[in-house]
Amino acid sequence: MSSQFSLLPSKAPLAESLRPETLDTYVGQTHIKPRLQALLHAKRLPSLLLFGPPGCGKSSLALLLARTQRRRFLRLSAPEAGLPQLRRALSSTEILILDEIHRFSKAQQDFFLPLAESGELTLIATTTENPSFSVTRQLLSRLHVLKLEPLEDSDLIELAQRGAARLELHLEESTLEMLAHIAHGDARTLLNLLEYVSALPKDKQDADSIRAYLPEILTRHDKTGDSHYERASALIKSIRGSDPDAALYYLACLLEGGEDPRFICRRLILSASEDIGLADPQALSMAVACQQAVEFVGMPEGFIPLAETVTYLALAKKSNSTYAAYLSAVREIRLNGTLPVPLHLRNPSTTLHKQWGYGKEYKYPHQSPEGWLKQQYLPDSLEESTFYQPRNNGAEPHLAAWWLSLHTAESAASELHKEPAPQENEKAPVNSQAQENTLPPSE
Repeated sequence: MSSQFSLLPSKAPLAESLRPETLDTYVGQTHIKPRLQALLHAKRLPSLLLFGPPGCGKSSLALLLARTQRRRFLRLSAPEAGLPQLRRALSSTEILILDEIHRFSKAQQDFFLPLAESGELTLIATTTENPSFSVTRQLLSRLHVLKLEPLEDSDLIELAQRGAARLELHLEESTLEMLAHIAHGDARTLLNLLEYVSALPKDKQDADSIRAYLPEILTRHDKTGDSHYERASALIKSIRGSDPDAALYYLACLLEGGEDPRFICRRLILSASEDIGLADPQALSMAVACQQAVEFVGMPEGFIPLAETVTYLALAKKSNSTYAAYLSAVREIRLNGTLPVPLHLRNPSTTLHKQWGYGKEYKYPHQSPEGWLKQQYLPDSLEESTFYQPRNNGAEPHLAAWWLSLHTAESAASELHKEPAPQENEKAPVNSQAQENTLPPSE
């Protein structure tokens, strides 16, 4: 946590010993290099938030910026720093580098508001989490956000060459390219791999031997960052798009990366309801059975029912009619609020309720041979509203056929009982009762 920059001991990790001292030796992030140049030449460094995936150079950039200011700085990690420790440490500090600020609670983040606003302290915070969700709005408004990207393979190869030279490690170009590729944009992972390779026997430092020794690195998966949600989203979108190959690929990415299968099962259950719905009602049963099977069998064999279910869902006919119908009903409620339930549908649980007319004239559908009687169920002002629109996919037309036939017959009957429109020269009869009914109710 010292602010004094000195040569690192020879036993320092490679990732630490290769930290850049100037912007010219800083690798990657070319999309923000002009902004970084401007910051380096500014009279005073503003408070910053460096957001990006692990190993993209956030901490190295924070240290580089702090050192160029020639002011007292301190580096802390949020998980190890409490507010009492911060208050003591900041008494003689002008720049604070705070790693993993997303690990601070809202109250802890609020501690920095007056310091950052007054300029008393320059805060350089780093986070791997989306700041829109992990940093309070008040603090975010006081920080300049720089979004860092995963390093390109070309950047990683350059770093690998520097690291190999520092370790006096002679590796073929193809081996450096392979290490850069499997590091997935993470410089720290790459340099740790180089250190691992340097400890291998000389005859085991070729690409094929390294692949055999490091199978788990090849399927690296961030279970908490954006890539976690990106792959999960890709899985569901592939199912929705009826692409079993893509769905199986993203399922394998998640599982091989160590994803919790229960998370995947939850997503599949939602997909079966939202995207397949009544086009194949069996899909929901399949997804629930998959969850039970995975719980019972466990991993790694749990991939078998998962693969079967993902393929089934991708192949199934699709309909989001019930999902869309619910959202339509929600929009109505948010627009006009919840309306009173018709009196005949209310349960007359007390004598007073009966006196008020609760349940009066309610028609019990099972009294009809068809199990249906014409009756109003929606509130009065919504009587003609329609939320559910059946789709003509899979089993849904068969399921909706009876319901549609009832409403078609009802519409036809209504047309038959309509009075014929008066002729052009014929005066329509006056209906005094109808006129009375247009008056507003007294209550």
